[in-house]
Amino acid sequence: MPTQPSLPRPTPPPAASYANTPYTPAGAAPGSARPAPCYSTTMESIFHQMRAASRQDQNPDYSQRRRRLDALHRLLMENRKALTDAVAQDFGQRSAEETQLLELFTCQQSVRHARRHLRKWMRPERRGISIWFRPARAEVRPQPLGCVGIVAPWNYPILLTVAPLVAALAAGNRAMVKMSELAPATAQLFAELVGRYFGADEVSIVEGGAETAQAFVRLPFDHLLYTGSTRVARLVLRETAELLTPVTLELGGKSPVIVTPGFPMAKAAERVMIGKCFNAGQTCVAPDYVLVPEGMEEGFAAACRAAVEASYPRININLDYTAIIDDAHFQRLIDCVADAKKKGATVVTLADKAVTDPSRRIFPPVALLGCNASMRVMQEEIFGPILPILPYRELGDALAQINSRERPLALYLFDTDRQRIDHVLDQTVSGGVTINDTLFHAAQDNLPFGGVGASGTGQYHGREGFLTFSKLKPVFRQSRFNGAGLLQPPYGIRFKQMLRFLMR
Repeated sequence: MPTQPSLPRPTPPPAASYANTPYTPAGAAPGSARPAPCYSTTMESIFHQMRAASRQDQNPDYSQRRRRLDALHRLLMENRKALTDAVAQDFGQRSAEETQLLELFTCQQSVRHARRHLRKWMRPERRGISIWFRPARAEVRPQPLGCVGIVAPWNYPILLTVAPLVAALAAGNRAMVKMSELAPATAQLFAELVGRYFGADEVSIVEGGAETAQAFVRLPFDHLLYTGSTRVARLVLRETAELLTPVTLELGGKSPVIVTPGFPMAKAAERVMIGKCFNAGQTCVAPDYVLVPEGMEEGFAAACRAAVEASYPRININLDYTAIIDDAHFQRLIDCVADAKKKGATVVTLADKAVTDPSRRIFPPVALLGCNASMRVMQEEIFGPILPILPYRELGDALAQINSRERPLALYLFDTDRQRIDHVLDQTVSGGVTINDTLFHAAQDNLPFGGVGASGTGQYHGREGFLTFSKLKPVFRQSRFNGAGLLQPPYGIRFKQMLRFLMR
């Protein structure tokens, strides 16, 4: 099929007044906050343009899909420094190495994986036919859904924009992406880059605040993927219910860690704290709390402290450590620790001579001992560098604590006993699992990524992402010579004999 010409990109409303205005988070002093642009009219016109283009070209061929994936790869490769700088600007402090490792490298691998497997994914799959319908044939043909929407969060603004976009483009869709207003520099830059690398009817980036996001999810997309909090996910489902928009939800929750007796404590603490301190804990699959054998709580906290000091010496001036995204989230973490301390928890500082720094939003990691269910840190997803350490007497006790909560997005187990590992895998339900490390299951393109229950609905990454954004169309091909005529009225003796034979 010939490549459809890209339509010209419409001119957005004037935004010059925002261009050089410093970003101020919500809740700042009146008059200091940058107004959130709401391009509802332009957003709707872009959507209708994309939807019309998807209907004119219902099933883009391999070359079109490959061209779009190539364009996305070039966008990432040719603008690495600018994208890295934009993320650092949004956070206030985030190391270039961390952004390049956790976001750009991961995104590039996802694009390469999709390009490598695209022909196979697109190929119709033959299916078996019941003996009573032979010699007919059956197959399943993956087909693009059309125009899809993606709502990306602020914590990994590049990764969580590009990863679902790779899946959507590989499946042959057009895509609109609403990026977070808490990462305005990244959103603005990405919008400019998309305008250079894609046609307006292929990919479009939407900027703006909550009002824009609400208008965005109300558009009649052929599929919507939302990544963010469970609270907002409920609002998204309400907004999309009337239109019956299919929705994939990628949420979070309290992802537990189990450390079993005999596993090297220092090794477990090191891997837990790497997963907890990446992006200052602002990661949906970050370890949320740790279960250790009773009596080992203080020892594990000390091992965590040693791991943090080895990776982040002089943490208050260490540029490898990420700042909290805004003042509201920073204050939320302070309030969580204060609430735990008030209700009896012991706060253990995990970095030498570290202090919270509100001016730069640096929140050094802390462990909490003696936690109970009444504390906020045990009721909410922490999403920051706070680590409750809880005891358990027997493995069954640890599993009971995990299973009494909503099903988590991730579960981490440190163990070398295969039988015990299988038992934990069998007796828990979670979005994904990493054994003897943290986070890495989420970086595998051959593994689906997604939650279960309160931690999400649906999945993507790799082939599963391609399938999420595709309609698997079943096709039945009747043979020229067939017995279908034996199964139609008038229902006489011959039909009754045939029916008795079929149901014997």
